[in-house]
Amino acid sequence: MKLKLYAALLVLLCWVAPASADDKPGVVVADVVEQIVTVQAVNYTERTVTIALPTGEVTTIKVPDESKNLDQVHAGSRFRVVYAQSVVIAVIGEKSEPSAGSVDRMELAAKGDIPGGTLVSVKEITARVEGMENAARTVSVRGPSGELRRYVVGPEVQRFDNIQVGDTVVLRYTEAIGFKMIEDK
Repeated sequence: MKLKLYAALLVLLCWVAPASADDKPGVVVADVVEQIVTVQAVNYTERTVTIALPTGEVTTIKVPDESKNLDQVHAGSRFRVVYAQSVVIAVIGEKSEPSAGSVDRMELAAKGDIPGGTLVSVKEITARVEGMENAARTVSVRGPSGELRRYVVGPEVQRFDNIQVGDTVVLRYTEAIGFKMIEDK
């Protein structure tokens, strides 16, 4: 399951990865967490499952209508869950109009199989650089809503001086979760 989740995440990241010029700045931040959660309650009518995390925190999640194996889940069921998220920010030299978009993918176990699945969501925003202050390390960008926003850029971003007015900034946020019920022995 973990390999399948990582493969799905890698494919989506490559599929929507921005073409970045080598001399333009960019940064990638990623995190992966794996844990076992325990089902505390199931509401079959509302299609919700209340789970306890290893930290003791309790949360209720809505089960998608597409999930065909909710009838196998009960209080005490345990699931192995892998959660991954990444943020990619890149400045590309090509000029493009500000935009926003998203791609969501879901793959769930077939009816009768062990409950589980993979969900991946990718959101991308493209903005245009409208202003620069190199000494203050600030950049002003105009996104798809038309609003102008000013950001301070930290010293960890290399090649900041290579950003130019008119460049395009791409921000991509990816979340992926893989889960599979651990069979009772």
